[in-house]
Amino acid sequence: MAGGFQRGNRRRTPKLEARGELQSVEREGPFKEWLGMPDLYRYQLMVEGETYSYQTEDAELPVAVGDRVVFRYKETKAGKWVDRNSLGKAIDPSDYQ
Repeated sequence: MAGGFQRGNRRRTPKLEARGELQSVEREGPFKEWLGMPDLYRYQLMVEGETYSYQTEDAELPVAVGDRVVFRYKETKAGKWVDRNSLGKAIDPSDYQ
């Protein structure tokens, strides 16, 4: 088989996307995972009644409680984890008329 390799019948799980009003934010940290690594902050985001975890080097989020947000996430045994750099304000086209 030329060109690349096959991983059996396993297909990559599609990215899940969520959007809605950011109802609350809790920040933990900073944490140092290992020497020389930048500080990491962990956030618990409540969006439309669902809790998501977000880990980033940023001490401040680009969104605030009350904003309509959109992001990609994946479900793990440890909960729902927001993809790095995918969190942002959802733009409502009706705001630009």
